[in-house]
Amino acid sequence: MEKVLGILSLLFLLLLPVLVSGDCTCSSADDSEINKDEALKYKIGAIASILFGGAVGVCIPILGKRFSALKPENDIFFIIKAFAAGVILSTGFIHILPDGFVKLTSPCLNQNPWGNFPFAGFIAMLSAIGTLMVDTFATAYFNKSHFNQAKPVGSDEENGTEHSGHVHVHTHATHGHSHGSSAVAAADDSAASELIRHRVISQVLELGIVVHSVIIGISLGASESPSVIRPLVAALTFHQFFEGMGLGGCITQAKFKTRAVVTMALFFSLTTPVGIAIGIGITNVYKENSPTALIIEGVFNAAAAGILIYMSLVDLLAADFMNSRMQSNMRLQIGAQISLLLGAGCMAVLAKWA
Repeated sequence: MEKVLGILSLLFLLLLPVLVSGDCTCSSADDSEINKDEALKYKIGAIASILFGGAVGVCIPILGKRFSALKPENDIFFIIKAFAAGVILSTGFIHILPDGFVKLTSPCLNQNPWGNFPFAGFIAMLSAIGTLMVDTFATAYFNKSHFNQAKPVGSDEENGTEHSGHVHVHTHATHGHSHGSSAVAAADDSAASELIRHRVISQVLELGIVVHSVIIGISLGASESPSVIRPLVAALTFHQFFEGMGLGGCITQAKFKTRAVVTMALFFSLTTPVGIAIGIGITNVYKENSPTALIIEGVFNAAAAGILIYMSLVDLLAADFMNSRMQSNMRLQIGAQISLLLGAGCMAVLAKWA
């Protein structure tokens, strides 16, 4: 699963600069706002600022497990995760999906078919359904692989047959021990299944975030207007910081090995800066209002929105808010709900600038 996601992301990064270039058929931005030298300074500052914000955001939950208050088994972790899930939900609904509609309904595109059907909503729906399918099949596959590997050489039935001469002389104490062992085994199986779910969730979530982060990075890097870039630097820094917190919380619960954790954290932190660098490199050929650029950006934004909306609602919020621990603790429920609203609200405010 990790290798497949890595290959898909790499191909996306390599092909996108080619796909978004094209001939412009609509009027571009006001030339009076263009200042290449000043814009380049802001872009370099944006790379450093966004890299720092993303790295700090994703590392807080990961390094936080060293502090008892921030460990996944504590209540405060539910509060932080609810805030981060609100950020991701708001990102999908308010930042990415509307942008997908704007791109795919642009007057620069032919009325037929782009103006005759809500493609952005349709693609977001298909993306959410596709995420559900990947989520289901991946979890089932890894569960099956794990339990097949963990299964002992002789099954319970085989052991019972092989030692059938001893079955009739078991005492009550022995039966008690047998039931206790079964309970422990069931608990272990449940913990293993939950761990697999967290690993699938963290990888699919990172894929959705990466797609959207590359898009916004290229858009910023290709812009030559300081007045456009300036407010985006601070807004996108906070944007990556909050998204990083959500992803970092999922990575923490997945309990990956150190190498995998570092790889995922670096991949997330570098995605938007790399997108900005690609945007700088293709500035001369990138035309934001070309039909090809609009279609590619619109489709990827709508797809990313579908992934993030599904992940935030189903795998993050529903999983935690329906958790028996939260259901039995009204104080924790209220705290998590307030935190969710704060996270969604903070991200919604940033939509004014990014």
